[in-house]
Amino acid sequence: MSGAREADGGPAADESAAAGPAAAGGAAVVSGAAAASGGQEAMWNGAAGRGWVAAQELLDRMYQPFADLLASGIAGGDQVLDVGCGAGATTLAAARRAGAGGPGSGDPGSGGHCVGVDISELMVAAARAHVRQAGMPAEFVRADAASHPFPSGGFDVVISRFGVMFFDDPVAAFTNLRRATRGGGTLRFVSWRSPAENPLFTAAERAAATLLPSLARRDPNAPGPFSLARQDHTERLLADSGWAHVEITPVDEPCSMSGPELEQYITLVGPVSRLLPDLDEATRSKVLETVRAAFEPFRQGDRFHYTAACWDVHAATPTTP
Repeated sequence: MSGAREADGGPAADESAAAGPAAAGGAAVVSGAAAASGGQEAMWNGAAGRGWVAAQELLDRMYQPFADLLASGIAGGDQVLDVGCGAGATTLAAARRAGAGGPGSGDPGSGGHCVGVDISELMVAAARAHVRQAGMPAEFVRADAASHPFPSGGFDVVISRFGVMFFDDPVAAFTNLRRATRGGGTLRFVSWRSPAENPLFTAAERAAATLLPSLARRDPNAPGPFSLARQDHTERLLADSGWAHVEITPVDEPCSMSGPELEQYITLVGPVSRLLPDLDEATRSKVLETVRAAFEPFRQGDRFHYTAACWDVHAATPTTP
């Protein structure tokens, strides 16, 4: 759930990052006044960010089908913005398509390019390491996608894998992304459906709630993974942001983890994982025992299976102002 975490950046941002797509493999850094929630910034540049980076191989493998889905609509030569890029898997999938003229080797000759933006310097650093290894036409910016001054009409396609659910002001954020998209350009993102349809997602916190009084209860209406779970709500937000031709369809992706991978997931990802380091040994052991038991209903043989129940959201910018 590498999300479009609201980041620092804003009017004082580095002009090289605001200028638009850079040379293949480049890396841009944005500094400036923090325009987004300090809580989101602190979380994704602290324990949550460290956990996601540590678990990135597992998460990227599980959610690779969504990266492929988002990349499938990208054409050679497209200028692409990946919002909430995390450690860069979706950015690189998009860059391969944009640089190659479709599926292929990522030949940069077409001029296509992808910019990944994220709140987390930890994740952006990991993403830059990946792009150096892959040699793809991509760059990464640490910035607040909700308010960063992207070049007007600078992108053909805006994508996001679990990244646009964390905006404090979704209408302002989606309006900013629309302004960054050329007339007739497209927005496509994947977001979670309801907690009830994604029981594994909240299994750890539901099991540990009585043992961890400081564990905050989720507010489905607040910025977070399920803030776009209601289809009508998302349609209204996008319409109010000036997007047109909104289409929202359900997508269900079978996922699985081995026992060691589940242990990694429990201890590195999610709100329970962030509390574990501060617990005494007895409490920590009890919490882990309780949480592990909560995942047993998902076991099939030696693996734990679940369905990622999501929305596949499409929209377009009007062709005339």
